[in-house]
Amino acid sequence: MRIVLPLVTAAILAGCSAAPPPPATPSPKQQARLAQLLDGKVAGTPRSCIPNWRTYNMIAIDDSTLVFQESPGRLWLQKPKNPCNLLSAGPYALVTRDSIGQLCNGDIAQVIDTMSRTNVGSCVMGDFVPYVRPGA
Repeated sequence: MRIVLPLVTAAILAGCSAAPPPPATPSPKQQARLAQLLDGKVAGTPRSCIPNWRTYNMIAIDDSTLVFQESPGRLWLQKPKNPCNLLSAGPYALVTRDSIGQLCNGDIAQVIDTMSRTNVGSCVMGDFVPYVRPGA
């Protein structure tokens, strides 16, 4: 019994220290959609925050890639620090709360089931990378 307890404890601790699984690779269809949105645009310097009014049209490419459309010539690419689980899978919406009129790196966003209005997940925002059509 004395030998079994340390082995069980070691197994439990090893299971707790495992790294989270890597994010899923986007499908070819998702990759094509992102390429279409970014076509002809050049990446700029990442920003920690963007004003809320720039986030009026969000496109979930997959659970780990979001695009906020500001205008036809400018998009903001968002790679959350963890996947927004289920966001791209069905009737789900991303809900953010802010007190300063900006969406920022480190903000927590909730994934809400729009049918039942229940929280089904959350994710943490990363930096926002602008993609701009040259001359726009």
